[in-house]
Amino acid sequence: MKQKKKDTINSLALHSKDVGSAEIQIGLLTDKITKLAEHFKKAKKDKHSTVGLTKSVNRRKKLLSYLKRKNPESYNKVLKQLNLRK
Repeated sequence: MKQKKKDTINSLALHSKDVGSAEIQIGLLTDKITKLAEHFKKAKKDKHSTVGLTKSVNRRKKLLSYLKRKNPESYNKVLKQLNLRK
């Protein structure tokens, strides 16, 4: 988990000390969403985690719309790198 997080941060970082930009937050949320989606394949009745998944998806959606408004080039780069549909 820690190594996957470090890889995500390194691949999306804007500069060497960047750990909180919108691009990185979107990447980390995408990792969390895929992890929760795999969890739901095993535990279909886990309603408490569904709330967390919904919050994560909505936060990522807001961050993507912010990034599209502020920096369209970076937005397109993030979509391609994370294989997100838009």
